[in-house]
Amino acid sequence: MAQERTCDVNPTTAPRLPVRVLSGTVSGMDRFYPIGVPGQPWGPAEKQQWLAERSIERSYRDDVLDRIDALEAPFEVSSYGALPIDPERYPLKMVTLRSTNPDAPWALLTGGVHGYETSGVHGALTFLETAALDYRDSLNLVVAPCVSPWGYEVINRWNPNAVDPNRSFHDDSPSEEAALLIAAIAGLDVPFLLHLDLHETTDSDEDEFRPAVAARDGKPFEPGTIPDGFYTVADSDNPQLDFQAAIIAAVEEVTHIAPPDENGQLIGADQVQPGVIEYPCREWGLCQGMTSAQYTSTTEVYPDSPKATATICNMAQVAAARASLDFALAHSGQS
Repeated sequence: MAQERTCDVNPTTAPRLPVRVLSGTVSGMDRFYPIGVPGQPWGPAEKQQWLAERSIERSYRDDVLDRIDALEAPFEVSSYGALPIDPERYPLKMVTLRSTNPDAPWALLTGGVHGYETSGVHGALTFLETAALDYRDSLNLVVAPCVSPWGYEVINRWNPNAVDPNRSFHDDSPSEEAALLIAAIAGLDVPFLLHLDLHETTDSDEDEFRPAVAARDGKPFEPGTIPDGFYTVADSDNPQLDFQAAIIAAVEEVTHIAPPDENGQLIGADQVQPGVIEYPCREWGLCQGMTSAQYTSTTEVYPDSPKATATICNMAQVAAARASLDFALAHSGQS
């Protein structure tokens, strides 16, 4: 997720976008991105140029929908809409596993809000395939494995309108991906105990996506650093730090945890405890803030480490999901 800030299917990481080295200045601001005029927010023409330069690089059907369709009872697969850019190509799917216990709480797992963050998608699918049934006696589970399928296919954090879905989980959302998921979850009309949102922070965040958002918004680009390892983002209004610590402890058995930089920060935010930072999730329109769940977190896997593989990234997401559910159940008296 990162500040408007991929582990993959095959090869090990999604294609690394090149650092953009551009010369010259415009209006006193260095040119750091090839679209638009530095210092001026993009208009429709620039956004259309950006869209025209996107291309399909992998298959939502082959990588995601086929795996969802292969799930059998007691899993229930439903559609909650489709993306208007191509409704047939981009149906939105949700998987529900209803508990055998009529009093069981509800948990929500989301992946692929940023479509390019691959282990968010494949971690959610792997959890469904390998671990979800272990919780059927304890909770009701809702999983949206790939919230942004167009972003998944073109390996991008934005939607076709150059909107970041993970800044759009609020009323009158400009993101179809966010608006459709909000409506689907509201339509269930159930209270959620937990919501875990699966993300990655990648080297391409610094090479491509942060320069792009600065250019889009007419702001200067201020280089940052990418944390070397896994971390979580807590909601500053409801941080639940013991819950975050349980996730970190479980994931540490799978992959390394990001150390803070020389300023005691991760991705520009103060580390509040090992591997944990806080954002105002509802204020920023982040996905984890869309419910009133007691326990929420955003995972951030680091796929570009030489110590990481696709399998490690996916299993880190599964470990985070398991730890989240186990902690929430234990502390709600439902385990």
